[in-house]
Amino acid sequence: MNQSLKRIGILTGGGDVPGLNSVIKTAANRALADGIDVLGIRRGWRGLVEVRPDDPASVAEVILPLTADRVRTVDRTGGTMLHSSRVNPVAVSTRDLPPHLDAADYPQDAGGNSDLTGLVRRNLAALGIDALVVTGGDDTLGYAARLDQAGFPTVGIPKTMDNDVMGTDYCIGFSTAVTRSVDMITDLRTPAGSHERIAVIELFGRNSGATALYAGYLSGADRVLVAEVPFDLDRLGEQLARDQDRSPSSYAILVLSEGSHAEGGGAHESGEADAYGHRKLGGVGDWVGAELKARTGRATLVQRLAYLMRSGRPDSVDRMVATNFAHLAYEGLRDGNSGIMTAIRNGLYATSPLADVMLGARKLDVARYYDAQEYRPKLPHLAGIPLFL
Repeated sequence: MNQSLKRIGILTGGGDVPGLNSVIKTAANRALADGIDVLGIRRGWRGLVEVRPDDPASVAEVILPLTADRVRTVDRTGGTMLHSSRVNPVAVSTRDLPPHLDAADYPQDAGGNSDLTGLVRRNLAALGIDALVVTGGDDTLGYAARLDQAGFPTVGIPKTMDNDVMGTDYCIGFSTAVTRSVDMITDLRTPAGSHERIAVIELFGRNSGATALYAGYLSGADRVLVAEVPFDLDRLGEQLARDQDRSPSSYAILVLSEGSHAEGGGAHESGEADAYGHRKLGGVGDWVGAELKARTGRATLVQRLAYLMRSGRPDSVDRMVATNFAHLAYEGLRDGNSGIMTAIRNGLYATSPLADVMLGARKLDVARYYDAQEYRPKLPHLAGIPLFL
């Protein structure tokens, strides 16, 4: 038992996924059972940047003491009871600098951003927090790794619907997103068939096409476009027209990642970049639908599933993995092991170096699992293949 561990903090960052509340409840209960105080930090890294430890009102706004009664039922719902944000403390713009801070005390880099890691560490110390459990994707966990390298004990838990965090075969939220998507793709066959259309269904997936690949595979979609492989619109149109002609109900289904793009083009982005340099993705489905109609003369139906994929309660896989990841994370801190991330590798629970998340997003193994000419999932002989490909 790490005798110096008296109080831990728990925070969630980035986009919400079902299963986050299971992490919060399990980690809190494990720590409380060992006599360790637990503080929930609202709004992720933003909370630790904005909190003023000498101001009781500010502390009450940002810090939520977690008790067994407070977390007792939270795992019954999706989302995160601690809320979230996309603030990156290592790159805070002057515009986003909390008003109580003097910009002169936080020099800007060439991009006009300030590194507030020193402030975050001072706030953690003032709050009496000895270690952090951080749940997020590669952006949120990337800063967690920086914080641990700066000397503050931190463990990470990977979550993302895209299943693209380096160092683990599985991220919380992926199974539920696929389950929701398969159900909705199946339901969309009704209007597609009734009106004899090519249905274009856009899923989340910035850099990885894993969600689209799995959802397309399990729902029996005719074609699937993934973020890793540029597509040829003319070839795609010809294929979908044949698919529609072969269908007894005269329709076809195309599933695509929001990050997918045509040959020679780029992803469909809009708005300003966030604190991690990402602009908002989405709209490729509308564009592909219009292009298919123009090139084939076929009517199309376009549906963006978007936030429906991350809404509601976790499925049983995400509830189980979230719960077990929380046990692993707490046990790491309890045993004095920081700078680690919970993981599943080759079907087994494990840990990875937290710094692995800074190597970039994990990509789909296109050569092994995707036919880039037919735009379809491609499975090799299944013996020896892991559960999550």
